[in-house]
Amino acid sequence: MIDIKNLHFRYSRGKTIYRNLTLHLEPGRIYGLLGKNGAGKSTLLKNLIGLLFPSEGTISVNGHTPGKRLPSFLQTIYFIPEEVYVPALTIRKYLDLFAGFYSTFDEQAFFRYLDHLDVRDEGKLSKLSFGQQKKFVIAFALACNTSILLLDEPTNGLDIPSKILFRKLLASVMNEGRMIFISTHQIRDLDNLIDNVIIVDQGQLLISAAIQDIANRLCFKNIQVGAAPDNVLYAEESLQGNSVIMLNDRNEDTQVDIERFFNAVTVNPEIVKLFNNN
Repeated sequence: MIDIKNLHFRYSRGKTIYRNLTLHLEPGRIYGLLGKNGAGKSTLLKNLIGLLFPSEGTISVNGHTPGKRLPSFLQTIYFIPEEVYVPALTIRKYLDLFAGFYSTFDEQAFFRYLDHLDVRDEGKLSKLSFGQQKKFVIAFALACNTSILLLDEPTNGLDIPSKILFRKLLASVMNEGRMIFISTHQIRDLDNLIDNVIIVDQGQLLISAAIQDIANRLCFKNIQVGAAPDNVLYAEESLQGNSVIMLNDRNEDTQVDIERFFNAVTVNPEIVKLFNNN
């Protein structure tokens, strides 16, 4: 569980990234953290792991204060940054050095994950391509069986087949006791996985909502150019005409387009009010 209360964060002699951010995250869900460039997505993840520290406010992760970096905290959480680094070690040596830090590490599962992601043992890890290195780190992180997994742009560096394998693997390891928190620009790569959307902008939390709640309140459609129903909240041109978001006043069942939803929320505050008032 993650509890963030009245978080303020600013870099030394730099701009303020967050102001009064409050957020509560529960296990058993895959959260997608979305925001424009510079919105502070990576900064938030680093605050959660204790690599950065709030200027004001509090963060509690699994009952711990992340900034203390206690072993009892670190063995419950794993963070994969966008740019991964692996040392010039063999897989076996890497396991010997690092797996012991995680009491729940499952070596058999680790090798299954490597096989699923098509990562081959070819000597030292540093000789692998960046994509292969990233898949190795993903396999190791999942095998640690931490209750919280933080991922920063996990599909960057992966080719299309690898992205498909990654999505299948992530879905297969999800359970009620695990929370996965993904920061990404590549929404299309992950929209079938995410079940809760968090959008931040200009240091503020714009919205935190479950996909099912979004589907209940909003309707996602393609309509002909020139057609403009009264309940359209957002529209953008597409090859099929206009892709729109409408009030779901007829209780229609449409698939949530997370990318379109993100675009809409950042330009139309009325959409945010639909969720904040309930």
